[in-house]
Amino acid sequence: MQTANTPGPGTLHPLRVLVVDDEPDTAAAHAAFVNRIEGFTAAAVAGNGQQALSLLADAVQAGEPFDLVLLDMTLPDLHGIDVAKRMRGRGLTTDIIAITAVRDLAVVRSAVATGITQYLIKPFTFAVFAEKLENHRRFIASMRSTGPDASQAALDTAFSALRTSSASTTLPKGLIPETLAQISEHLNASAGTAFSATELADQLGMSRVTARRYLEHLAESKAAVKQPRHGTRGRPEYEYRAASAFSGR
Repeated sequence: MQTANTPGPGTLHPLRVLVVDDEPDTAAAHAAFVNRIEGFTAAAVAGNGQQALSLLADAVQAGEPFDLVLLDMTLPDLHGIDVAKRMRGRGLTTDIIAITAVRDLAVVRSAVATGITQYLIKPFTFAVFAEKLENHRRFIASMRSTGPDASQAALDTAFSALRTSSASTTLPKGLIPETLAQISEHLNASAGTAFSATELADQLGMSRVTARRYLEHLAESKAAVKQPRHGTRGRPEYEYRAASAFSGR
């Protein structure tokens, strides 16, 4: 998949991102998220580790290397950590953000040891996703501005850009990650179909009030688009669809 973004002011070119995920709907959603962030472009999608390694090598040979890899940890052929190790073993130094639902500290330590700079724990909202990429852009900008001999202060400033405040990743009180993931995945897998809170509640077996709270949160974090449903009588009814459905418009 090849796409193009217009670089933002002061940007030489958009940062080229390789999205690696074996679930086509998830990969498409993550690529759409990337393309919504100014200064980034989802340049390609890989469905497994071997394909990712091949695309990375081809991009270097073509003189258009990727700037960032969004790497799912649970791939059908290779674990994400193995992909990262093989990248480094082949001299591919592209930065990596790991995407996973695994919270095992040993796995996290192994990921860090392979040079993975940031971790995205599923489920996550677009706001959290965007913050990780913005952190990475600031990190790259800081590293480029230090020159060949970086001072301690310059390095501290660069690496501080990768840190995310805990407040931004905390769900509102009463919302749980598992239910948020269930609703997000249902929206993303529905090919742009819009749902009211009642319709979603019926399909997922939960109360309308619960469905509406999660849908409102997704809308506020820009992971879903909320709009009034026309043609309904009485009190206005709202419908929600995945924000990724609007990425091509």
